[in-house]
This record gives sequence, structure tokens and C-alpha cells, in this order.
Amino acid sequence: MARTRSSEAHEKVIRAALDLFGERGIDGASMDAIARSSGVSKATIYHHWADKEALLMEVMVFVNGLDRKPENVDTGDLCGDLAAVLSRRPPNDLDAERRRITPTLIAYSAVHPEFGRAWRQRVTEPPRAALRSVLQRGIEHGRLPHDLDMDTALALLLGPMLYVHIFSKDDPHHRPDLGPSVAEAFCRAFAVQPAAAHQKSRGR
Repeated sequence: MARTRSSEAHEKVIRAALDLFGERGIDGASMDAIARSSGVSKATIYHHWADKEALLMEVMVFVNGLDRKPENVDTGDLCGDLAAVLSRRPPNDLDAERRRITPTLIAYSAVHPEFGRAWRQRVTEPPRAALRSVLQRGIEHGRLPHDLDMDTALALLLGPMLYVHIFSKDDPHHRPDLGPSVAEAFCRAFAVQPAAAHQKSRGR
């Protein structure tokens, strides 16, 4: 399907804003500068975004791949589904842009708490929601204890992923994918043994 002029202009603005926010900081990148860099009129920009912070939010969504609908994970394999969610990563083609703009976003969110809350909600809540769905399904199917503490479970699953993200200085392409091993360790600790296997182990 051919792209419309409107969609092309939209992407030009997002790309120009991403570059300028990374180079000049958010306060230093004016809407006039974004208009000049993108070749899109300021009137058109304001037609799509109410203000610079609204544009910034969409840039943040774009660079983290949050505008791409995640695949539904429901294979019937609890451990595999957890690993699939934990192994999800933002788009590789935007790694350089994401590394450049993330410190700017962190600094901006520190002095603009409302934006910071919105940013955390958009970035951290989708994987939490996906994991919660897998865990809830595991409880319903008898693969996890009915009294599983959901907050503790999420912290145990996401903690190692955040550790690698924060402390690894390697190129993102070469960071270890802890998803499968974290999911396996969680399942060994919390998964309810299937009835057949349980009876077999008792008969030994």
C-alpha cells in the first residue's frame, strides 16, 4: 500500500524531532527548528500535536517500538510464554537513536514529573501487563499456585532484566538474553508439578 503524504510528513517530523532532541536536548529543540529540519510546516505539526511535549511523547513511543502491536503470547507453555515476553527488545534499527535520547528523556522527566509518570507508564507497563496475563493464565490452568503473589512474581521476573539493562555496558546486540533462563528459574521455583509427573515421582 502506498504511503500517504500525511503519513510521510508525520514520520519526517518524528525523525527530525528525534534527531534534534538527541542533539540539542528537549528544551533546546524548538518547534521552529523541528519544522525547518523536517520540511513540514509548523501549522501542520501543531495540527498533529498540541505541543512539544505531546510530540516528545510520540517520539519516545516510536524509539522504543511501542507503536508496534506486540504479538500475543499464548502457546500453552507457561515457561516458554514467560521467556518470549522477557526476551522482547525494542527495534534494533533504532538502537543508536535510543541510546542517544534516553539520557535526555531521563533528565527531562526528573524536572517534569507528569511526563516522567507518563513515560514510565508507556514503557514499563506493557511488559508488566503481558507477564501478568501469562501468570494469570498459569494460575487459571493450575500451573501456578492460586495464591501466587503477583507483585512479587513480577519483581522476580523483571528484576534480572532491569539489572542487565542498567549495568551492561555492552552493545545491545551482544547483551545476554536472560529471558529463557529467568523464565526457567521462575518455573522451577513456582510452577505446580503436573499431576501425572507428581504421581510418578511419589511412586519411585
